[in-house]
Amino acid sequence: MIWFLEGQSSQRDVIIGAREALPADVKIFASHRQDRPEITSLADVSFMEPTDNEERIDWVIATAVEHNIKVILAGRVGHVFEIERARFERAGLELVTGGTSMATFDMVDDKSRFTAEAERVGLACVPAITAVNAEEMFAAYKTLSASGEVCVKPAVGIYGQGFWRFKADTDPFRCFANPDAREANFETYMRAYCEAEAPAPMLMMPYMAGSECSVDMVCEGGRPVAFVSRRKAGVHQTFEREGAAVELALKAAEHFGCDGIVNVQTRDDADGQPHLLEINPRYSGGIGYTRATGTNLPGIFAARRLGLPEPATVWRPNVRVKGVTVAAVAS
Repeated sequence: MIWFLEGQSSQRDVIIGAREALPADVKIFASHRQDRPEITSLADVSFMEPTDNEERIDWVIATAVEHNIKVILAGRVGHVFEIERARFERAGLELVTGGTSMATFDMVDDKSRFTAEAERVGLACVPAITAVNAEEMFAAYKTLSASGEVCVKPAVGIYGQGFWRFKADTDPFRCFANPDAREANFETYMRAYCEAEAPAPMLMMPYMAGSECSVDMVCEGGRPVAFVSRRKAGVHQTFEREGAAVELALKAAEHFGCDGIVNVQTRDDADGQPHLLEINPRYSGGIGYTRATGTNLPGIFAARRLGLPEPATVWRPNVRVKGVTVAAVAS
């Protein structure tokens, strides 16, 4: 038995992949803290999770023991579960959080610490200056803008929330008229920043003009065992399983002790050389796309964790995908 706790909306894709790979007599459990039947109804058994994290831990352990569940994938807030790993182990449960210890989360969740650690061990990383107030923001921008375009993002966050690219010739109103472009006028941005009561620490970075790779992978104790890289090009995504970006992502996952279904993002500079952007110790929103390559990452994860034969991978080259919105009928 395997249980997928609340994750990103791609929890649905993870369940589908696991169901394709596992024998029919192996039950899949799924749960969410919101009413999300379009996700949880795909499992054999589904639950509604408590909203409070402390209550949630107690409930997950008790429910897993009651239903003889063997493996639990944390999904969101993996660090909350990682802190309580010993309790799961005492209950005879295999907990998968995205990391092998709290050290993983301490380093990758804070982007400034992640950048410093990557640079320390020689992993090519987008250089960044951490700023915690307006004075430091102005100073960082002055330093970096002397060499080219600059961008900024919160030191802690997911989904690229809070990312902005500063362009000197950008209309000050563009960030409001077309926020999806993620382009802002620096002076306008800083006027708003200075008005904030307690602005969050930010990372100021040089903007890398190359393409972005999102490497989805299955890791076991820091060792990647299966992976697919998605290269984002306009509205489409293409796939690769080798190259400099993939090698960099695999080394990063190993160094930071990733465990489970995780995602590493890189960005190429103007010369095509990849640099680490971040590690997400959880499955990505686009993990479902990777099955188009003939690689069922969720299925590989589930089968290996349960000690079952993993699904065969038959690589399909030259695949290109585009996300579309579909209606999911909830029963």
